Amino acid sequence: MTTVSPTPQPAMRLRELVFGAACAASVRAAARLGVADALGDAPATAEELAATVHTEARPLQRLLRALSCYGIFEETDDGKFAHTEMSRLLREDVPNSLRYISLWCTEPWTWEAWPRLEEAVRSGRNVFDDLYGKNFFEYLHQDARESAQVFDRAMTTSSKQSAQDLAELLDLTGVSTVADIGGGQGHVLASLLEKHPDLEGALLDLPTVVANADRRLRDGGPLASRVRLVPGDCRVEIPVQADLYIVKNILEWDDESTRRTLGNVLETARPGARVVIIENLVDDSPSMKFTTSMDLLLLLNVGGAKHSKESLISRMSEAGLLVHDIMPVNPYLHAFECTVPG
Repeated sequence: MTTVSPTPQPAMRLRELVFGAACAASVRAAARLGVADALGDAPATAEELAATVHTEARPLQRLLRALSCYGIFEETDDGKFAHTEMSRLLREDVPNSLRYISLWCTEPWTWEAWPRLEEAVRSGRNVFDDLYGKNFFEYLHQDARESAQVFDRAMTTSSKQSAQDLAELLDLTGVSTVADIGGGQGHVLASLLEKHPDLEGALLDLPTVVANADRRLRDGGPLASRVRLVPGDCRVEIPVQADLYIVKNILEWDDESTRRTLGNVLETARPGARVVIIENLVDDSPSMKFTTSMDLLLLLNVGGAKHSKESLISRMSEAGLLVHDIMPVNPYLHAFECTVPG
């Protein structure tokens, strides 16, 4: 039987941490193989699972043993393997699945970029252009289309989950119109419109993005009559009037993009309009191991950065927004409630 190790001594813990790539690779392998989907409610042997996922039994048993050390699957006394709360999150059919997030964070290009972290720290700039001869998004859509699809699925899953949390959090008393700025497929907007039947909204994002908006928002969808899809770039212009502007996870690329986006909100919005900015934080968060890792990955691939609470408040204040409240949305996100001054 394999059990999760108790908190080890410093030397043992450091030895485990330097093998972090083995843990990440094991999670990726299990997700790619579909092991969590193959395992039902009853424990199964490695041989039974191997027959389902088309692998050799002995190497699969070794993979599952390694994952069980981290609480991802559990090895029983009779040598079978059972689900844990974490392993169930690798299933594709669960509501809060992390399968595609797990794949995205371990995509092939990441294994080439991570060893260059020293270089990125020394220079303060991304290494992706030098590594692949083109910027991150060009590479993703031209040379790594399978990875781009994984990215889209991961962002869609994550956005749907946080959209529900945000819809439950926000008080929209007195709000009749909402603009989702850089809102991707519009999951946040759709969740708000579903909860508030009298609300109208607009989704602003790049033309190729809004063309593939959530089906609920497009022509023929149940929310389409209350939505305006606005193709555009929030760093250039925000041609939308609303009572509430939502800006979620788009202020992490570079400071100039952040300044332009917030400046465009201030230029467009009426005095007194609400602005809710939602971001991952690298401080004061239960998920700091995750957000600080994402922060370093942003440095590597696009030269961006996740914000601390102080850095985000500073940028909002510099833009002219009045910051009133900071609310946790879930363990990974905080919402900053602001208004446009009169």
